[in-house]
Amino acid sequence: MKILAKSRTLAADETAFTKELLHAEAERVWQLQQAGTIREIYFTAGGEAVLVLEAASTAAARRSLATLPLVRAKLIAFEVDALRAYSGFARLFAEQPKKPRRS
Repeated sequence: MKILAKSRTLAADETAFTKELLHAEAERVWQLQQAGTIREIYFTAGGEAVLVLEAASTAAARRSLATLPLVRAKLIAFEVDALRAYSGFARLFAEQPKKPRRS
């Protein structure tokens, strides 16, 4: 199942994000990407991370995210939401009521 996760920064002090911690974070993200768990990763204009994950459930996604060094250090947290396929196209092909034929 596809999961969307968006980070929220918890740390008030930017100095908490040390070079070593950010390096460890990048390494763990790479490991999760190589394992097929993280499919896409972006930053918003405000600097928050947005991830698309592949996981069996939102609970499994949360467990994977909990392994990130910035999460373990309580510097960031993630909002996690399951994604489902867009069903709006069905409206294009739904059977329309037939109009009476004019003779």
